[in-house]
Amino acid sequence: MTGNDPFARLPEAASFTVTSTTVADGAAWPIAQFSGLSGVPGGKDVSPQLSWSGAPEGTRSYAVTVYDPDAPTGSGFWHWAVADIPASVTALPEGAGDDTGSGLPEGACQLPGDSRAARYIGAAPPAGHGPHRYFVVVHALDVESIGVPADATPAVLGFTMAGHTLGRAVLTATAETPAA
Repeated sequence: MTGNDPFARLPEAASFTVTSTTVADGAAWPIAQFSGLSGVPGGKDVSPQLSWSGAPEGTRSYAVTVYDPDAPTGSGFWHWAVADIPASVTALPEGAGDDTGSGLPEGACQLPGDSRAARYIGAAPPAGHGPHRYFVVVHALDVESIGVPADATPAVLGFTMAGHTLGRAVLTATAETPAA
């Protein structure tokens, strides 16, 4: 794993807590959270269960992102981005990030990630590339809607959120594909 920190150049934000029944902070993704769409045997592209608490006062909505800064692209890889989660929602069920967003609350919007699919795409680190980190982040925002179009990229979401982020809850999962 490399030392690159995806938050190093972002404005400071309060921290709060995110947990998951799918994966513990610092642990490896279960096989269901790997990418079957990318050809990982047993991968199912199932988004993780998430619960969060302790968001800063003034939170009016949330966004959730899953990002791999260790992907060999020069810019990392966005696996999932969800905007406009109402402030009254503090959990997402496992599998919420399917093709239809069936487990997402009304008003929430999945943006297309780097695969260009507007859904959760699981881990698929290249064989022999070493361990990758997956930053699962709940962003507490000071607006009810962040106002990005449904076809915006996660990078545009991040740029737009920069001035509206009150807090971040971070869970880091890992994945590695051994060399053949």
